[in-house]
Amino acid sequence: MQNESKKSWGRGVIARYREYLPVSQATPVVTLGEGSTPLIETPKLSDRIGARVFVKYEGLNPTGSFKDRGMTVAVSKALERGAQALICASTGNTSASAAAYAARAGIRCAVILPAGKIASGKMVQAIAHGARVVSIDGNFDDALRIVRELGDQGEFAIVNSINPDRIAGQKTAAFEIVDELGDAPDIHVLPLGNAGNLTAYAAGYSEYKKLGKSRGLPRMIGIQAEHAAPVFHRRVIEKPETVASAIRIGNPASWEAAQRAIDDSGGAVEIVTDREILEAQSWLAQTEGIFVEPASAAPIAGLLKLAREKRRDLMPKDLTVVCTCTGHGLKDPEIVSAKFSQAAPVAPNIEAVREAITRS
Repeated sequence: MQNESKKSWGRGVIARYREYLPVSQATPVVTLGEGSTPLIETPKLSDRIGARVFVKYEGLNPTGSFKDRGMTVAVSKALERGAQALICASTGNTSASAAAYAARAGIRCAVILPAGKIASGKMVQAIAHGARVVSIDGNFDDALRIVRELGDQGEFAIVNSINPDRIAGQKTAAFEIVDELGDAPDIHVLPLGNAGNLTAYAAGYSEYKKLGKSRGLPRMIGIQAEHAAPVFHRRVIEKPETVASAIRIGNPASWEAAQRAIDDSGGAVEIVTDREILEAQSWLAQTEGIFVEPASAAPIAGLLKLAREKRRDLMPKDLTVVCTCTGHGLKDPEIVSAKFSQAAPVAPNIEAVREAITRS
């Protein structure tokens, strides 16, 4: 890395949006070609909602989640400051991204995870990229507290979303949406876990509006899981629980900034059940061909709930709506794969196979 520290490897969000990011010519750009993810129009979902709905499919970033947008900036700036090691707390996606970008940069990475609370697809990524993975007997909030303490001692550069460089990189998703649509959407719906991503999108939309690249700002709607909904309930959740592991957070680090962004936009925070999340995940995959992890299905579940309850205060008809789906479905495959593993094999002949195919 050191011999190529001032080179830009490939084209990613820093190359595309350098003038809007906290980088200079002295910043060694560490990139895996992140960003430029598809904005997919969803006709069947649009029909159900009564609006023109797009999915910003962040699962097609290099490590399979939106975290790569912020990580390229955070790691590049950490390297510029002379960091030799990164550290993060994670429910999965941050660990995968941090480990990959640390490997790219040629520096060490430590990941602190809540034991038994991480999807296997994400854990495997962190291990594969060579991170030192430490699981603790606690939740994500405990892990982040420890990371803050270790970061304060100066040995590690923290790459969680409490690092403003992460937020700066993540706002580029809002830039891409405006660049493609020609304006900001009317409504933007996304999962609400540690709350950094909602904060980043709001910052990106605001910056583009000030530059005259869009006429308005979207109403920001955050979706939380029923039993991991501190922002909705306006109180810390000591033991958050949800099948959507990426938003299983009881005390969001960016809570205040996200709440301000929601309030300023006239938006809202809504909750959905685990059942609604899983039903939305399955429906999106089977009707629109978009496979997302459970946390990414939360905004879809939220939209369907708002439509079902006829909440036209939040979702007037005939508007443009963007849903951010933050991670690929292969990140958290256990629930879906379990459906297949429970099916008994059939006899190896055409009659048995045909019957299995046609069975209702």
